[in-house]
Amino acid sequence: MQKMAFKYDLEVKEEGKVELRVPLPPGVHVTVFVIREADERFEDLTSAAQSTLDFWDNPLDDEDWNNA
Repeated sequence: MQKMAFKYDLEVKEEGKVELRVPLPPGVHVTVFVIREADERFEDLTSAAQSTLDFWDNPLDDEDWNNA
């Protein structure tokens, strides 16, 4: 079975309520993940922390640092 993802940017209402309409028929079971939006002041740091480390995974770098 193919899984679909939907993304919604919502605001939490009183008592922690979140309401949304989804394009699915009644009775369908879903899994919901709630992720707090990042603080914009730390967006660059968060992005850097989640970025790939492939830059460091190369034979030339390994050779230089292994012989240092």
